[in-house]
Amino acid sequence: MAERALGAAVARFAALLRANAVPATLIQVLDAVRALDHLDIGDRSELYLGLRTVFVSRPEEQPAFDRCFDTFWRVGGQPEPEIPGLAVPSASAEPEADAPAGAGQKRETLALDTWGDEDEGDGDGEPLGVPAVSDRESLVGQDFATFAPDQLDEVLRLTVLIARRLARRISRRRRPVRRRGRVDLRRTLRANLTRADLIELRFRARKPKKTKLVLLCDVSGSMDLYSRFLLQFLFAVQSVFRRVETFTFSTRLTRITEHLRSRSYRQVLRRLGEVSDWSGGTRIGESLAEFNREYGRIVDRRTIVIVLSDGWDTGDPDVLATEMLRIKRRAARVIWLNPLLGNPSYEPLTRGMAAALPLVDHFAPAHNLASLRVLAQRLTL
Repeated sequence: MAERALGAAVARFAALLRANAVPATLIQVLDAVRALDHLDIGDRSELYLGLRTVFVSRPEEQPAFDRCFDTFWRVGGQPEPEIPGLAVPSASAEPEADAPAGAGQKRETLALDTWGDEDEGDGDGEPLGVPAVSDRESLVGQDFATFAPDQLDEVLRLTVLIARRLARRISRRRRPVRRRGRVDLRRTLRANLTRADLIELRFRARKPKKTKLVLLCDVSGSMDLYSRFLLQFLFAVQSVFRRVETFTFSTRLTRITEHLRSRSYRQVLRRLGEVSDWSGGTRIGESLAEFNREYGRIVDRRTIVIVLSDGWDTGDPDVLATEMLRIKRRAARVIWLNPLLGNPSYEPLTRGMAAALPLVDHFAPAHNLASLRVLAQRLTL
């Protein structure tokens, strides 16, 4: 089995674990892929012990892990055992690891389509109701990699609320208003110069900030566990900000600003099927070079550039550093959001992350809704 196909199989196995209440995070998936380099894959017992060491952190998780392992890592040609209570992802949602390379784009499109299949209703618009406070707080702090499919509706609702909060960030400059706001002493005095008393007050309120956002989201294979939630965030931001440009990148750059202009997230997912390099490799430097070459003019001193990526890069780190420097010189602020940073043991030691980090104004996690909510404090000029 090719290395990439084996890595995809581990990602699918992690999806099966999550469907059966075993929280398999992105860090664990990466550790499992690295562990396969040191395991005899032909020895089923050795493979079992290695994956159990990575994915099982509590004793109560082992029975579910055993059921998933027996179902997923079976000998070729062996019929799949029927295990009561085991939730198995549908074949359409999980591409076969041994599928021919030419079917990659089709598999990626199908994977995007299934993201909206868990939802019910007519799909004309996204519900804007909000779950109970206790449920909301538990969702806000939960890692994206551990969400079940039936929680996606609530996640999208909260993401929309967070995006609206970002849009309400206001500047210190104020503008005249008829009522409410702070008293504008200068205008009040001027309006009452010919009167004995101050009988007519003038007010001023904060002027909305005209900040432009440029969002660059990594949709490579290493980001699969987080891409759907970060895309929900991009969709929500696009719906409440007037001045925003959105791009995805993997081995190349794709502008998806128009793809996100829809009232329904399902329609957005159908449009994103046109992104041909979904779940591919990662060439961050080359993608940023294409951005600077084709779209660099949209970045100015009123622009905040946000990069959402785990920093895994197969390209030249010098290219990444050079292109990040070009963005930093033009932009007001550069923010890098990394899902892996939510793990306390994570260190930005990969070549890509190490090259980009000195050129970032703010480095923050993006592994749950709470981390995205904190972002509101950074969107000021």
